[in-house]
Amino acid sequence: MPTLVFGLILYGVPEASSVPGEFKPRIFYLIVLSTLVIPMITIIGLRLSGTVKSLHMVELKDRLIPFSVTSLYFLMTVYFMSQIGELDPIMWQSLAVIAGVVVVLTIVTLFWKMSAHMTGIGGVLALVVVLGMKFPNFPALYPLLLAIVLAGMVGTARLALDAHRPLEIYVGLAYGFISCFALYFWLWS
Repeated sequence: MPTLVFGLILYGVPEASSVPGEFKPRIFYLIVLSTLVIPMITIIGLRLSGTVKSLHMVELKDRLIPFSVTSLYFLMTVYFMSQIGELDPIMWQSLAVIAGVVVVLTIVTLFWKMSAHMTGIGGVLALVVVLGMKFPNFPALYPLLLAIVLAGMVGTARLALDAHRPLEIYVGLAYGFISCFALYFWLWS
């Protein structure tokens, strides 16, 4: 989901940040590497080592280590980005929003299995709404419709795979949307 968020911020709404065009691919690749590729390789490694029983992470205890490691990667990337003085602060602050949401999700995972997928898509949906509200030149209708359809598809898939109960889906979506909406709205105020 951070890939979608930063793709939208960097390329969908160029006025949302002051990042020069020649640096956008570097930032985007950093985000993809640190929030998608490296966590995926780590989780596969945890599965191959037997630390995690299944990539589906059916049991709560299977989710704790991968979620904690992912949170750590996100927080390290936020720190790294915040140290680059020439970088538009909105970049690391946007990732800090995502990292904060993931950290809270990891803490919740100690007690309950809220849908991380729906939390993520709820955050993407919130970003589209905030960008539509804050940047009048951003034609938000089609991205909003796409995000809603994607949320429906993800939620349906999680239910069809019997990975979550409906309440876990709804709470994940609501948590992702509400927390990201409030924080992104504040960022671009």
